[in-house]
Amino acid sequence: MTGAGGVGDGTRAVRAGLPEPVKNEPTLPGPVFAAHFHLPGEVSGPYRYGRDENPTWTHLERAVSALEAPGREDVETLVFASGMAAVSAVLFSQLRAGDAVVLPSDGYQALPLVREQLTAYGIEVRTAPTGGDAQLELLDGARLLWLETPSNPGLDVCDIRRLADAAHARGALVAVDNTLATPLGQRPLELGADFSVASATKQLTGHGDLLLGYVTCAAAEPAASVRRWRKIVGAVPGPMEAWLAHRSLATLELRAERQNANALAVAQVLRERVGGVRHPGLPDDPSHAVAARQMRRFGCVVSFELPSRERAERFLDALTLVDDATSFGGVRSTAERRGRWGGDAVPDGFIRFSAGAENTEDLVADVLRALDDTADGAAPR
Repeated sequence: MTGAGGVGDGTRAVRAGLPEPVKNEPTLPGPVFAAHFHLPGEVSGPYRYGRDENPTWTHLERAVSALEAPGREDVETLVFASGMAAVSAVLFSQLRAGDAVVLPSDGYQALPLVREQLTAYGIEVRTAPTGGDAQLELLDGARLLWLETPSNPGLDVCDIRRLADAAHARGALVAVDNTLATPLGQRPLELGADFSVASATKQLTGHGDLLLGYVTCAAAEPAASVRRWRKIVGAVPGPMEAWLAHRSLATLELRAERQNANALAVAQVLRERVGGVRHPGLPDDPSHAVAARQMRRFGCVVSFELPSRERAERFLDALTLVDDATSFGGVRSTAERRGRWGGDAVPDGFIRFSAGAENTEDLVADVLRALDDTADGAAPR
């Protein structure tokens, strides 16, 4: 896909954030391990102390900005030690006692903990489900609207542009959790959001071997407050994690294309066999119409329901190409019975399935075989 800046997503992902070439130096410089930097005389220059800035972060932050908002010079990305560190930075830097925030009632599992903390700080928390743009009814007097689209794990989608316009008309800021879509799936800032926030632990880096988060800000003032929060809390990534993340971006489009195709293929066969199948790429999915307007790719996650906890656990045990693990977006397919964590309002047999980069026919065959082998009345093999 070719978009802003005149090059395709793959080209942009491969080149994003690289410094100007220097003879005999690597294309992507290695991680800079430094708690402090030489700083004689007056305090000046871009790098002063390792909690505040690091050259390895700079390359990654520029790369993420290029993916989240190609062609724009006015955006700023800040990287964090985890996705939740990035989420917390936006919420707690923008909200004060007496403010109101609108959160999704069906969002990421840790959001109820965030809600408790916000309430303890004297912040009014209003919640609404993601589907149907239900947040519209709660915007009057709000300081911040927090969207998660597609939602995790239910995969509902809301209209970012419509909600952002409505929120801005009422003086509210808008943040979008873009973890599941990635910048190759949707660009919240182009749709009117003030912040695009994500756990880079997931598909963005894609190998399930590091924790990282980021916030891309559309304007300098909110970016400064997020940066200040990062400095105060110290939730900064290690240089090795940042370097690994930047290294991984080069294959993002390749991974996303295979993973998204695998997810759609799995969703298509599942809908003939089980109930409650959700994937925004299915033409008859309740979220498809909105997703098709604002998403460029529909993601690597599928959710569905099996009749019981026992059947779900037997199904997961029967899979041979899919790891029973939490998280999503990795090159190796994963699936889990989401209810085992106790924080999501889902049925006992609800499965969140993350398609990896295996050959499509192999992955589909593994899913179908596991369904057959664990069906009621199936003869043991």
